[in-house]
Amino acid sequence: MAAKDKEKTKLAVLFGGRSGEHEVSIISARSMMAAVDGKRFEVLPIYISPEGSWYFWAGFMQGVARPDASEPSYTPVADPQRRAFLVRLDGGGELEADVVFPLLHGPYGEDGTIQGLLELAAMPHVGSGPLAAALAMDKEMSKDVLRAKGISTVDYFAVARRRFEEEPDRVTLEVEQRLRYPLFVKPANLGSSIGIYKVKDRDSLKKALADAARYDAKILCEQAAKGREFECAVLGNYAPEASPVGEIVPAGEFYDYEAKYVRDDAELHAPAAVDQELARRVQDLALRAFHSHGCAGLARVDFFYLPDRDLLLVNELNTMPGFTPISMYPKLWEVGGLKYAKLIERLVDLAFERHAELMRNLIKYEDAVEI
Repeated sequence: MAAKDKEKTKLAVLFGGRSGEHEVSIISARSMMAAVDGKRFEVLPIYISPEGSWYFWAGFMQGVARPDASEPSYTPVADPQRRAFLVRLDGGGELEADVVFPLLHGPYGEDGTIQGLLELAAMPHVGSGPLAAALAMDKEMSKDVLRAKGISTVDYFAVARRRFEEEPDRVTLEVEQRLRYPLFVKPANLGSSIGIYKVKDRDSLKKALADAARYDAKILCEQAAKGREFECAVLGNYAPEASPVGEIVPAGEFYDYEAKYVRDDAELHAPAAVDQELARRVQDLALRAFHSHGCAGLARVDFFYLPDRDLLLVNELNTMPGFTPISMYPKLWEVGGLKYAKLIERLVDLAFERHAELMRNLIKYEDAVEI
């Protein structure tokens, strides 16, 4: 399937979702849809409620707070024989699309679940496939992969929620034996700094483990790194490019949820004040991390830089980074000369390119046994 020359490309944007990052996804979607080139795209706003219901939200860009009760609800279908990937639950028809932008953050959207559904339906979609999305979402598995590829990360230790609930004192002691204070505690499968704490003693560690356990069945504890925080945006499929380097300077202990979306008091430098040699190292490492996970389309790679050791550590990969008005991914590409609207077009083109490559795969074995 290729983008059409004469007709507008029907671009379905999925947002909301069953995740603690639900509200962040809505902010991203509103910002992204406002930037879309209306001459090329017909945007279809598809809202997924916190409960998992799917709606065509016609009034989204007009500022309607929530889908109207009369808005039709849909269910996704995985049928490669149709352009529609959503059908109305009331039997009132189907919703056709040419390509999907799953602008969902966190579980049930950025973790390979939606990507798997779209690929079952043979629907082109922006971003990575199921494997890369799932790997990057699980911060323990992601660090395992990075280290296996020779890429340095902070020290880390994963804790199962059930183990902590059954043996909180023993698990707390294990963390203390493996890591030193200060350290970070976070849900292993979430983003936007939700449920994340910087802890400096045993009492705060135990409280942080208990709170992080509300969001995920696995908790990740990471050694705090004292240094600068860099970000680099990656764009492409088989020959990806790295953006200029950005830097975040938090106003508080770290770049938490309120700093990102409420207070807006962190300093975001795009580009960062770094020399060319360090910028090149960050960009090269961002591309290595991107390839290590098998990413496609886009990702933002976050780093710690320890000046006293001249050491770069990859903190994490985000396969569907924020597209809010203050998000670094579009900002970094704008610094690199790619405007927001053109960035969206490029991402859609990459989605069609990756889909065409997937469609080359044989799905029937020529010498299969007869049945």
